Formats: sequence, C-alpha cells, structure tokens
Amino acid sequence: MVVSATIPPLAQDTLALKAVWANIGYDSCPHHYNFHLHTHCSDGQMSPQNLMTQALDIGLKGLAITDHHSIEGYRQAQIWLENQHLKSSLPHLWTGVEITANLLETEVHILGYGFDPAHAVLTPYLQRTKPEGDLALASRVINSLQQAGALVVLAHPFRYHRPAADLVAAAVELGIDGIEAFYAYGNPKPWLPSQRETEQALALSRQYQLFATCSTDSHGKSLLQRI
Repeated sequence: MVVSATIPPLAQDTLALKAVWANIGYDSCPHHYNFHLHTHCSDGQMSPQNLMTQALDIGLKGLAITDHHSIEGYRQAQIWLENQHLKSSLPHLWTGVEITANLLETEVHILGYGFDPAHAVLTPYLQRTKPEGDLALASRVINSLQQAGALVVLAHPFRYHRPAADLVAAAVELGIDGIEAFYAYGNPKPWLPSQRETEQALALSRQYQLFATCSTDSHGKSLLQRI
C-alpha cells in the first residue's frame, strides 16, 4: 500500500477495501456500500458535502467519490468527514477517481480506489480533462493507478461498443483488479442492478478471479439513483 502523509491512512486502506469487495452482493448497494459517485466537481449535481450528508443519513458503511479526472470532491468530502468527529458510525471514505482510457480501440472508463493522489504518476490524470495519446492507453492508466497504490476496476462493462467479455479479458491481461458488477443499466426506481448484465459480470469475475464491485454511479441529487 502506498501511503501519503497528507491523506488519512483509512482512505488508502486497500486491504479493508478488498475485505469489503469479497463480500459484495445484490443487497450491498445502495444502502450499505457505493463505489461510484459523482459530485459537481466533475459532472454530478451534488456538492461533496451534500453527498456525505446523504451517505450518513442512508447509513452507508463505505463509499468512494469517483469524479472524472479530479479528486477535489474527495478532498472536500474528507474535510467534511473530519468535522464530524463527535458523531459515531461514520462511513469509510476511500480515495477514488474515474479515468477515460482506450482499451481495444474502445473508449472505456477505469476506476481507481485507495490510491495516493499526491503520487506524481497520477498528475496527468487529475487535470479535470480526459487524457490524450499514450496517456490514454488502458495499460498506462492501469499501471499508473497501481503505482500509486490503487485497486483498479473496469466501470460498467456492458455500456461500451465492444462486448464486455472481450473488454474484461483484455483488462485482465493488463492486470486489472475488478469489474463493476452490480450496476443498473438504465435508471430504475427503486434502484436495482440489472439482472442479466450482473449475472454475466459475476460469471466473468469468477472466471478471471476478479473483485465484483457495486455502485449507483450517481450523477443527480440522490445517492439512491444514477440520475
């Protein structure tokens, strides 16, 4: 684990994150864990403070803010969390980010968790804009995140133009750690993971011994919905 002196150790505790992911199931999200969330620091509508207030009200045990190419939302949320020192049962907040990458000539999104955002290798990826050229190669994105201590996950594998099975196999060759399995492809109310895609993602995670993660991928004003 790569630990930064400026980021709380819990935010980079990938061992704890692995333990959580090893037990993720259909009922984990959105009331217990949520690992793909956006704030107005990228393309979401919530402030980091509002997001954390909702997380506390919902009773989330753990979460990650994964703004696109930015950790500003995480930083603001961490400050909010530190100011809640008199409250008990605070959620575990890990560092997170979503980076656009090129995998099999397909634009995909790659999620990183538990990394040191001050690591120099991540500087090109935290500029609030998607990388270009060689920086956008999935191999380079995955390697850079892992150099900074991250666990790396392929986001929503069934949203791309290439078959998920092809993309996951290619990502495995590059050393990816997991795939986003419990995900709603649409905006159902109440939120539920899409059964067919989730079952296929779980089969792929078993085939390649990957972690299977869960999220609402919230961009709107509620952590309980995508939009």
